[in-house]
Amino acid sequence: MGRSQETFNKKEKEKKRLKKREEKQKKREERKANSKKGEGFEEMFAYVDENGQITDTPPDLTKKKVEIKAENIEIGVPKRTEEENDPVRKGKVVFFDSSKGYGFVRDTDDDEKYFVHVSGLLDGEISENDSITFELEKGMNGLNAVRVKKV
Repeated sequence: MGRSQETFNKKEKEKKRLKKREEKQKKREERKANSKKGEGFEEMFAYVDENGQITDTPPDLTKKKVEIKAENIEIGVPKRTEEENDPVRKGKVVFFDSSKGYGFVRDTDDDEKYFVHVSGLLDGEISENDSITFELEKGMNGLNAVRVKKV
């Protein structure tokens, strides 16, 4: 008669497969036992406190609620209260390269630096430490000084 078709290697592989299947079944049963599925509907709630933070504790109803009128809520950018009457500002040239055609000016009021291009000059030329007047205009990378005049 012929030899058995089951070799030692096949038996070992089968043992490993069975062991793996049993471990998988044990893990599945353990997960089912520790599962909180369907336990408490209350645990799924999230609350927002008075500061707008999400918490798992319900709000304290004994605290007095603050009444807010709908007219006082501003959505978007608030209206300007302070109007600038004179858009012309005074400043000083900090740096200007006439060969490249650009430079920087410093506002004397708020001590901010602004970019200036040769196309924004009303007078012919400016140089460093010149006192000037200018207006601000929004450019690609921030505010730019335009309509620049020597004083």
